[in-house]
Amino acid sequence: MPPRKRAAGATILAVANQKGGVAKTTSVASLGAAFAELGKRVLLVDLDAQACLTFSLGVDPDEVEESIHHVLLGQVEIKDVVVECEDGVHLVPSSIDLAGTEAVLLGRPAREYVLQTALEPVRKEYDVILVDCSPSLGVLTLNALTAASGLIIPMPCEMLSHRGVGQLLDTVADVKRFLNKKLKVVGILPTLFDGRSNHAQEVLSDVGERYQLPVLSPPIPRTVRFAEAPAVGRSILATSRTSKGARAYREVAKSLLPQL
Repeated sequence: MPPRKRAAGATILAVANQKGGVAKTTSVASLGAAFAELGKRVLLVDLDAQACLTFSLGVDPDEVEESIHHVLLGQVEIKDVVVECEDGVHLVPSSIDLAGTEAVLLGRPAREYVLQTALEPVRKEYDVILVDCSPSLGVLTLNALTAASGLIIPMPCEMLSHRGVGQLLDTVADVKRFLNKKLKVVGILPTLFDGRSNHAQEVLSDVGERYQLPVLSPPIPRTVRFAEAPAVGRSILATSRTSKGARAYREVAKSLLPQL
């Protein structure tokens, strides 16, 4: 049976795309920092066994003793693994242990509701919870979509990146039908955008009409500043505050405020 009615509190946003290399983790870290700058209480959840978000925020995944893996298996409460990060956000870290979580959850009843249930005790402590999903459409991503009220789809402005979006939207339709009727696609977030490229401009103009979805604005530019930030365990909003990338994420965060 599904768990009890959701607790009031934070808006939960899943950030997902089963294709890798789409700036998904960068978007979670940067939007989280931008929301924090706007005075919001922010919790980031690393739901990827690669633990890139955890590393990007200055936490060594190899030294994490208890992570989201242990939370999902019911071995520890989520409040006991939360880490405070320098960007003004809180983090539920990941570790390589998460690679085996799906196999364990597959045999459990109501497995798609495990994350939703785990988040309920802390939802009132935050304004927004951002979930960084793994690049797949497995049980963990289904958990994120079941727990969330909104979905953000990062997508590079390249034609090949279109291919996976349709499959993700098919999954979203199934989740809305069977698991979470309140799930809404907040929008596609164009990433790795090169304004000098005609191809990127064409993809950007096409994507909203093709999928009949909002396109978040402005597009996130391609810049080396994003690659530099994780090395010091901060988001681009801290390491390159006035860069085009930082400004773009701040504007996107402000545009999302009415939905929080």
